[in-house]
Amino acid sequence: MSMSIADLAAALGAEAVGDLSLTVARPAAPGDAAEGDLALAMEPSYEEAARRSPARAALLWPGADWQGMGFAAALFAPRSRYVMAGVTRAFDTDLVLAPGIHPMTDIHPEAEIGEGAAIGAFVTIGPGVRIGPGARIFSHVSIAENVSIGEGALIQSGVRIMRGVQIGAGFIAQPNAVIGGDGFSFVTPERGAVEEAKTTGRITGRGRTDIYTRIQSIGAVRLGDDVEVGAGACIDRGTVADTTVGDGTKIDNLVQIGHNVVIGKGCMICGNVGIAGSCRIGDRVVLGGGVGVADHVTIGSDVIVAGGSLVPSSIAPNQVMMGIPAMPRDVGIQAMVLQRKLPELFRMMREMQKRVSKSEPTR
Repeated sequence: MSMSIADLAAALGAEAVGDLSLTVARPAAPGDAAEGDLALAMEPSYEEAARRSPARAALLWPGADWQGMGFAAALFAPRSRYVMAGVTRAFDTDLVLAPGIHPMTDIHPEAEIGEGAAIGAFVTIGPGVRIGPGARIFSHVSIAENVSIGEGALIQSGVRIMRGVQIGAGFIAQPNAVIGGDGFSFVTPERGAVEEAKTTGRITGRGRTDIYTRIQSIGAVRLGDDVEVGAGACIDRGTVADTTVGDGTKIDNLVQIGHNVVIGKGCMICGNVGIAGSCRIGDRVVLGGGVGVADHVTIGSDVIVAGGSLVPSSIAPNQVMMGIPAMPRDVGIQAMVLQRKLPELFRMMREMQKRVSKSEPTR
């Protein structure tokens, strides 16, 4: 796939100079770019590599001396990462799926399949399912009874969507995501060790039990429009009320979202995040990779939690948090600095103890 600099500039809404008829075959890092590629040197730190690149065209930072670097044409990126989204979109190729319904599917006669849908081999779709127009459903997907999926869905291989799940338009599911599995909900006949430990900090013989009674998950999952769920991610159904995810929220690979969780609009939930049951998460929240959120925690809107943090208690809106336990960023940085000084502090304390011991009179 090749594009002229003029067409690429139009697609990106970017400024372009030089030979606009020049075509490029693909975007590439300056050090990897061939003569017919578009060198991506969107920050001044790439200037040296750009000067050595054999590419004839480049995507550069505003004000860059494109002619001095030896390029025949250039585009300019005022916000590099945002322009990068447009570049990848311009050169992307759609996942290939033959139009229509593959003969090796199992689609219940009561299911409704929207116009223009493409459904691959070994897909199973249950009764009462409604699939919106233009959906692309790849092989080995299973969609249980009474599921509703909006227009333009892209559901990749191995995805499992369980009974009663409701999904809006523009849904994307990466391979092997599971949406609507049962919640991890169990109770003991008598007050158990976990309940006892939470209230008293101790475990006595009365709290020990080998019997766990399952609490059924009779709620479902509701996802808004333009939600994306990553590979291997799991969203549990609610106990009674539905687990919900708001419009535009993006969920990365291997994320676990527990039963009864409510997530707002425009959130970014990064890889390996675990959100325990009955949490409430506001709009535009970002949870960095590996964040753990304890059960029944509320996180207000516009909160950012740095990767690897543990959130044991609720967070007010408009906070930047980090650490274990999660604390305001300034406090967290100070704690990290002090933690690194602990070995030296203990060394000084031992020296002081020796001096005090020597100075004490003997009896």
